[in-house]
Amino acid sequence: MRWGEKRYHSLDRELKDTFGEKVYKITLNGGMTCPNRDGRAGNGGCIFCSAQGSGDFAGDAALSVTEQLRQGKADLQKKRPIRSYIAYFQAFTNTYAPVDYLERIFAEAIRDPDVKILSIATRPDCLGPDVLALLARLNRIKPVWVELGLQTVHPETAELIRRGYPLEVFDRAVKNLRSIGITVIVHVILFLPGETEEMMLQTLDYLNRSDIQGIKLQLLHILKGTDLAELYESEPFHVPDMDEYIRLLGRCICALRPDIVIHRLTGDGPKDLLIAPLWTGAKRTVLNNIHRYLKENDLWQGKDYHG
Repeated sequence: MRWGEKRYHSLDRELKDTFGEKVYKITLNGGMTCPNRDGRAGNGGCIFCSAQGSGDFAGDAALSVTEQLRQGKADLQKKRPIRSYIAYFQAFTNTYAPVDYLERIFAEAIRDPDVKILSIATRPDCLGPDVLALLARLNRIKPVWVELGLQTVHPETAELIRRGYPLEVFDRAVKNLRSIGITVIVHVILFLPGETEEMMLQTLDYLNRSDIQGIKLQLLHILKGTDLAELYESEPFHVPDMDEYIRLLGRCICALRPDIVIHRLTGDGPKDLLIAPLWTGAKRTVLNNIHRYLKENDLWQGKDYHG
C-alpha cells in the first residue's frame, strides 16, 4: 500500500518520511487553564473533560518545560534509543495566557535540539492576533502544529457538551492558522450522546472541505468526576462495543480525504477514572483489531471519498 503496511495515512509514516526516523511525542503541561472553566466562555469545562483538562498523561506543571522534556526523554529511552521528539503542550488550553509567557515556554521547548516539532492543543477562540504573530515567528524556527478541539459540527451536540463556541469560530481559526503556514490538526469525538453514524460522517465530510492537515479520531470516554459521568448515570446513552466502534471507524477512514494525516484512531483514558467503555483499556488489542478489520474487508483511507 502507498502508506506502508497500514491502510491509512498514519502519523508514524508521515514522520518517518519527513525526518527519516521515528519521532516520539512528549506531553507537556504549561500550567494554563481554559476559558470554558474560568467563566470567560463557560464554567465547568466541556462535559467530558477530566479535572486535568484532557492532560491526564501530560507532564507536571510544577516542573519547567526543560525538566518535563528531560523526564519525558528518560521515560521513553528506558525501552529504546530515541533521538527525535514532538513537544506536545496538551493539558487545558495552551494559548490561553499572556503572549510573553507563551513565548517563553514555547521557545524553551523548541530550543531543545532533539525537539523537531512544537505541537499545541488549544481552542479556536483563543487565537488572537498576538498569539498568531507568535506562532508565525516560531514556525520559522521549527514546524508548529496547532490542534483544535472541534469534536462535532452539529450545534445541538456542541451545546450538549458545552463546547462554548460556534462553528464559524473554528472556520476562522483554521483560515488564520493556514494563512501563516501552521499545520492544523482537528480533534473529533465519535459516539457523542445522541449522534448517529450519519451525523459523525457529516462531521468528517465538513472537515474534508476544510484546509486541515491532520485529524484525531477519539471514541468518547466516560470518566469519573465529569459531568458526562453524571449524565450517563441519570440518563444512560448508547456506548458502542469494540466491534461496533471498529465498523464505524472503517466507514470514517474510507470517507476521509486521503491527504489528511490520521494522528489517532482510538484512545485510552486513565484506567482509574474510566467508567466506559472499559474495552478501550486494551489499546494494543483495539489497534490490532482495527488493522485486521481494514485488511480483511479491503478498506483504505479515501476509498469512498469523492472530493
